[in-house]
Amino acid sequence: MNGNGAAVEVRDLVKRFGDFTAVDHISLTVRRGEIFGFLGPNGAGKSTTIRILCGLLRPTSGSARVGGYDVATQAESIKASIGYMSQKFSLYDDLRVEENIDFFAGIYGVPEDEAAARKEYILRMAGLEDRRQSMTRLLSGGWKQRLALGCAILHRPPILFLDEPTSGVDPIARRDFWDLIYQLSEAGHTIFVSTHYMDEAEYCHRLALMYRGRIIALGAPDELKRSLTGQRLLDLDSSDPLASMKALEGIEGVHEAAVFGGGLHVTVGDPATAIPRIRAVLAAAGIEVRRLEAIEPSMEDVFVAMIEQEERRAA
Repeated sequence: MNGNGAAVEVRDLVKRFGDFTAVDHISLTVRRGEIFGFLGPNGAGKSTTIRILCGLLRPTSGSARVGGYDVATQAESIKASIGYMSQKFSLYDDLRVEENIDFFAGIYGVPEDEAAARKEYILRMAGLEDRRQSMTRLLSGGWKQRLALGCAILHRPPILFLDEPTSGVDPIARRDFWDLIYQLSEAGHTIFVSTHYMDEAEYCHRLALMYRGRIIALGAPDELKRSLTGQRLLDLDSSDPLASMKALEGIEGVHEAAVFGGGLHVTVGDPATAIPRIRAVLAAAGIEVRRLEAIEPSMEDVFVAMIEQEERRAA
């Protein structure tokens, strides 16, 4: 591991597939013990980047080091020193829970005199002690993900890559899974996790927002929220959200209006002047305003604003 505290270092990384650029000159550093989030929609380049960092793909250009190892020349050393969990359940459905753990302990070369203790630790950590004899195929999605996470850390890897680990899992199971991630971080593991769930970004120490192969923002969640300089967010609940959005187009002081749940999130400059102006415009359009108030932005609001900026820049 590097003496400067970096677990992962990426510099100007590019990955092309023919004429398509999946990863477009990205740079980032992940500190040891950090939960680092990779946030973005499907197809943004998150999984491609993770596969490069795990030594599974060679970059087209640029450089990256994981645990001090170069991804281009020391891929095998990287594979031996990390844990990896893909977005698709990768264990064996026709084995029992503890048989899967035993199998992967052998694959990872866990010493025989440590294997039994490691298995009990994994079962306890994942809450699977009472399910050790259950067939893996009979587990729910959330319990399968717990088992997969446990198998990924059998060999005590200092760095763990989780690629969309909660995809397709219900919200309660997702929160429980993140409790396990926190436990691992507190135990000293570095966690690099990708997700397209905006609420999960709040759980990360720092995160990168990725869009069309590029990192468009990088920082702690609170820092990114504060980055919406000179803008405030209003929550609008009206009788007709789509008509409201159309009515607000071009109104002075209103920057953006986006559908959020059953209403709208409206980005404005100054709420004190924007709120009465919005109420007047909607009233003139025959639209009832049920609620209009200033709120703190969510990561989804930040991401939408960042994408809008990127689209305007590209245009």
